[in-house]
Amino acid sequence: MTLPPSQIDSIYDVAIIGSGMGGSTLAAILARHGLSVIVFEAGVHPKFAVGESTILETSEMMRALAEYYNVPELAYFSSENFLLHAGSTHGVKRHFGFVHHVPGEMPNPAHSLQAIIPKEPYGHELHLYRQDTDYFLTSVAISYGATVLQGTPVSAVDLHPDRVTITAGKGQTFHARYLVDAGGFRSLVADQMGFRDLNLKTHTRGMFTHMVDVPCFNDVHLPRETYGQPFRWSEGTLHHIFRGGWLWVIPFNNFEEATNPLCSVGLLLDPRLYPVRKDVSPEEEFFEFVAQYPAMQKQFEGARAVRGWVRADRLQYSSRKVVGDRFALLGHAAGFIDPLYSKGLYVTHMTVMVLADLLLKAKQTGDYSAQAFQPLEDITLRYVEMHDQVTVNSIKSWGHPKLWRIYSIQWLLGAYLEYLMLSMARFRARDRAEYLTLLKNNRLAGGGFEGFFAIQKRVDALFDAVNPDDEADVDRVVAEAYRLFTEFPWLPQPFRAVLDGKNHLPKNKIRLSLLKKEGGFMGSGAYRQHFFGNLTMVDLLRKAVHDQIVYSIPYMRWRRKQQNRLAWKHVPPKK
Repeated sequence: MTLPPSQIDSIYDVAIIGSGMGGSTLAAILARHGLSVIVFEAGVHPKFAVGESTILETSEMMRALAEYYNVPELAYFSSENFLLHAGSTHGVKRHFGFVHHVPGEMPNPAHSLQAIIPKEPYGHELHLYRQDTDYFLTSVAISYGATVLQGTPVSAVDLHPDRVTITAGKGQTFHARYLVDAGGFRSLVADQMGFRDLNLKTHTRGMFTHMVDVPCFNDVHLPRETYGQPFRWSEGTLHHIFRGGWLWVIPFNNFEEATNPLCSVGLLLDPRLYPVRKDVSPEEEFFEFVAQYPAMQKQFEGARAVRGWVRADRLQYSSRKVVGDRFALLGHAAGFIDPLYSKGLYVTHMTVMVLADLLLKAKQTGDYSAQAFQPLEDITLRYVEMHDQVTVNSIKSWGHPKLWRIYSIQWLLGAYLEYLMLSMARFRARDRAEYLTLLKNNRLAGGGFEGFFAIQKRVDALFDAVNPDDEADVDRVVAEAYRLFTEFPWLPQPFRAVLDGKNHLPKNKIRLSLLKKEGGFMGSGAYRQHFFGNLTMVDLLRKAVHDQIVYSIPYMRWRRKQQNRLAWKHVPPKK
């Protein structure tokens, strides 16, 4: 049925289900560019959410979204330099930390890894207290003109050739030209369309909460100096890893000016090794499980939950389709693998970048077909597939320290190249269209570089087949993967050091050798062309200095006073 002319003006350009980081960010962008947007949120802010640790790729996407769509608030959670904007309830993340555990034994520092996050030019990463980030971004969307209905679940969606009809709240109906479902696992559209795909390699279940009185792991095991690493474990995201699972520790109270006493804690387990315990509560299961590992038990012996524990069955799901005529799935509505490596927010922000561009084009052309939005489906499913592959073999590698030492390079190299491509694309692109073109082959890791994908596939094939309990098989796989990585001409020297046994990346990554014309930071051949294009070292240094200035704390303080629409402004009294 076509709407009568009298109701045409009541159609929203875009309706969004869900006001998490993805939904609220997309709403802010579209409203900023003049589209009429309505957002349906089943809950009420502030509300609990997981996905609390940022990575370099996520933060770079936040800056790119802020710049290419002229919504400066989208960068507020991109680094510690923005803490004046973000607030002191968030934590600081100076490293990705991993401590390997064996039941009944204290951890061996040689089997740990601290992947240091560079401080320059943007500041270290953040631990996001999501009830504050999501509430703020929802407020930003409203301030740009979006309509947000909290406490308003969507009960039905009806697709028509010329619109989408949404039934929400107490039977109210709304109309929109396009629908974006950012409602997470319980996506109404994915369920209604029968899109859900559970055929994934990774297999984990979880339990998580926020706690108080979680001490730094260095205070209950060994001091930082004994580990020989640049930072204390509490200064970053700590992963306790063991055969068949891992446990995250994400403190929000880990810097001097912090005002939030909470620490996010979550335990992820392969249910094929650790079946669901229906006989005990999630809290009881958590403490019984960590009791197998003396150092972990000590870290949590005085900790207490401040909210109810959440227990989730298998976490992994994807979608056979992401777009259709007049609708799309966004972020976790399209798929989710595991919190490991904090990739979820990166996937969300990348897909927001693509979807916002497609919606602005559709507003001009009137083409809301599945075909017009196919680029969103392509990149979403590539990202989910790569995340699944990296996660399943990371968890498998924790069955033997030798395997983890090697596979950590797969993760590090893939993440480094991805961040490099994101950064260089923003430096190289003259506009948003060119930026998106440069990133069209990205797959979550490797920066779209075929040289990486060739090695990645061979290493993953080795790990798919390895038996962690067969020492000879482990040694064979380690030797072959070691050869593959060392033969990669552009492997950064700090990664080679980890490959050879070092348990951390350096705090300071600046070295004169990076300036070499051939073989330095910019590399040569296909690598140089792919990542840097026609940029010269002079161009790169000029752009790096520009970012060093505009993302510095003094400059951002000045800009906040001059341009921040939402900040308090002192108005002198009239004389």
